[in-house]
Amino acid sequence: MEAMSVVNHLRNLASDPQNRASIMRDKSCLAGLILFLDHREACVVESALKTISYLSEDPTHCEIMRNELGMMVSLESIKNRCDVIDDLKQLAQSIYASFTFPSQKYTPEKTKPQFFISSCNKRVKTVTLHIHGLDDMEKKNICEEALLKVRGVISFTFQLAMRRCTIRVKSDLATECLASAIAETKVLKAQQVIKNESGNEVYVPLPKIDLPVEKNSCLPDYLPEEESPQKDIERAITCPGLKVNCRGSWINTAANFLTKTFYW
Repeated sequence: MEAMSVVNHLRNLASDPQNRASIMRDKSCLAGLILFLDHREACVVESALKTISYLSEDPTHCEIMRNELGMMVSLESIKNRCDVIDDLKQLAQSIYASFTFPSQKYTPEKTKPQFFISSCNKRVKTVTLHIHGLDDMEKKNICEEALLKVRGVISFTFQLAMRRCTIRVKSDLATECLASAIAETKVLKAQQVIKNESGNEVYVPLPKIDLPVEKNSCLPDYLPEEESPQKDIERAITCPGLKVNCRGSWINTAANFLTKTFYW
């Protein structure tokens, strides 16, 4: 079994959220991914980065991977490789930043606990959405167009690697209106990201209700959020179409291959 075959199957497994916990529990898989980041073939590096990007969608996984021996060094070294395209260097840098500064990503203001993550002042609130289907620049542009048409949206920033969008809106704009506008694209679906009582991030499905979405008749020039530390990732992460039914057995197969091939 070749390295390319193994890393591609790991990427396919990681694209399904149900498989990610199993991959994270297997130290051989994580150690193998780190070695794949230093592989001489750029296509292997690309698949490894996409796999890590999928795994990093869960904030608890970021801390585990950050502490994995060699992870941060390998991510840092990718940007100095001449055989890796700029898009992959940007993806590696984004993953590196999410591991290094996890507290900067989605921390609400210190206000009274409330169901929706939204704060700032009496007239403005911030909402974080996880958008299913936000896999590439084309879908990002579609989402931008949908949000720009909603009256009350002030600004927004994207994190393609996390499939998230942080939106500043007027306080009287219902979050469901944002979800409805995104759902109208027919290719995207939004869930709100909130923190539960334990401080862990969870996804909350937004109910389908018939709310009138007031739209802008003419669109002004959009100015990106200046204060946001988040960087947009100009990289299309294609969700693989291959469906793996025996995910547990494939993880074991990949782990066995990595254990026999490499020595740590």
